Amino acid sequence: MVIPGFLAGDPFTWRLRRTLAIAGYRAEGWKLGINRGVRPDLLDRLTARIDRLEPKVVLIGWSLGGLYARELAKLRPERVDRVITLGSPFHGDPRANHAWRLYELVNRHPVDAPPLQVDLAAKPPVPTFALWSARDGIVAPAATRGLPGESDVQIEVDCHHTDFCTNPRALAAILDAINAGTAPPPRPKP
Repeated sequence: MVIPGFLAGDPFTWRLRRTLAIAGYRAEGWKLGINRGVRPDLLDRLTARIDRLEPKVVLIGWSLGGLYARELAKLRPERVDRVITLGSPFHGDPRANHAWRLYELVNRHPVDAPPLQVDLAAKPPVPTFALWSARDGIVAPAATRGLPGESDVQIEVDCHHTDFCTNPRALAAILDAINAGTAPPPRPKP
């Protein structure tokens, strides 16, 4: 399941989901419309969504969507195979990005005081892959890379923040993270 970033929806992640489908995966969007930020019922709604999917899901979250993916994996580790974050600010100061003022304006709560109990830096009990970019431009690279122990694998991708779901290098890195430690999916016969 691919979870979009702040003020984006499933159309934004279309190319990523199409790439996953071409690679042989069942790629799902989050199906909750535009991601307008944290709401008190958000994790309950996403938990219900992953409970309706296959026995184990790979959660891929772009930016804020990656924070949701990490928290979902903490709530339902038995349902999550792995988490892949794409430029998601799970480490350090939540204001280490250029979108926090807009987030607070839209959500009417401080970015560091969401209406949910979360520990963003705590690593989920499943394999986690943090894709980050030195050229992100929106979120500080250190916030998306994290410290040792906050994710299992950190993968640098040369792209801008808004390109994680479309850049060919990012798409290849996402497929590598999905396949890490697993057999590749069966290829359809021509």
